[in-house]
Amino acid sequence: MSVVLTDFADGVAVITLNRPEAKNAVNLDLAKALAAAIDEFEERSDLTIGILTGAGGTFCAGMDLKGFARGERPSLPGRGFAGLTEAPPSKPLIAAVEGWALAGGCELALAADLIVASTDAKFGLPEVKRGLAAAAGGLLRLPKILPYQLAMEIAITGDPLSATVAHHHGLVNRLAEPGQALTVARELAARVAANGPLAVRATKQVLAMSAKYTDPDAFVAQREFIDPVFTSRDAKEGATAFAEKRSPVWSGS
Repeated sequence: MSVVLTDFADGVAVITLNRPEAKNAVNLDLAKALAAAIDEFEERSDLTIGILTGAGGTFCAGMDLKGFARGERPSLPGRGFAGLTEAPPSKPLIAAVEGWALAGGCELALAADLIVASTDAKFGLPEVKRGLAAAAGGLLRLPKILPYQLAMEIAITGDPLSATVAHHHGLVNRLAEPGQALTVARELAARVAANGPLAVRATKQVLAMSAKYTDPDAFVAQREFIDPVFTSRDAKEGATAFAEKRSPVWSGS
C-alpha cells in the first residue's frame, strides 16, 4: 500500500497521507511520495486546486520520531519537511484536518492556503516538549495568522490549540462535523475549481507573495538558531524518550 494516495477528478487533486498505523507521521519515504504527488498536481493542466488530508481519522502527527532517533530526516533539499513546507505548490492547497495536526503535521496544514477542520480537531507545535523546534515553517507562519502572544504561547508551551479557537482567530476557514472535513473541503474546492485555472493560480501566487507567506530568506535565517537545537543532546534525548515512552531528562546541551 502506498504511503500517499491520490485522487484526481473535476479539477481537484485529493492527496492523502496514508500511514494510519503511525498516525501519518512523516518518514523519508512519505516525504518523497508526497513531493511526487505535489509535482503531478502542479504539472496537470486539468487540476486547479488540491486537498491534503490524512487517512485513519488523523491528519498528521508530524515527523516520525523513531526514524529521527535513528538519524533519518524526512526533509528534501529545497522543498523542506515532507517535501512541501518550504516549497508549497503554485496552485492553492486546502488542508482537510481530522484529529491531530501536530508538529510537522501542523506545519503541513500551515503550508496550505486554506484549512477545513473538524470541530474536534487539534493543532499544535509540541516540538519543545521533545527538545526540538518547529523548523518547518511553524515559527515563521503562525505569527502571520494568529496574534503574537497566542502564537508565542502555543510555540513555547507546546500545548495544543482546538479547531474552534483556531477558527475564531482565522487559522481555520471552515469547521466541519467530525468525519466530514474532507467532504466540506471538497465543497470549498469545487467552488474554486469552477473558476478560471490560470486566474486562480496567479491570484494564489500574488497573494502569498504579498504576505510573504513562504519566505525563503526567513527559512535560511532561522537556521542560525534552529540547527544547534536539532544537533543537541537534548534533541536526541527527546526523541529517544518518546520512543521509549518515558519522560525526557534534559541536560541543556
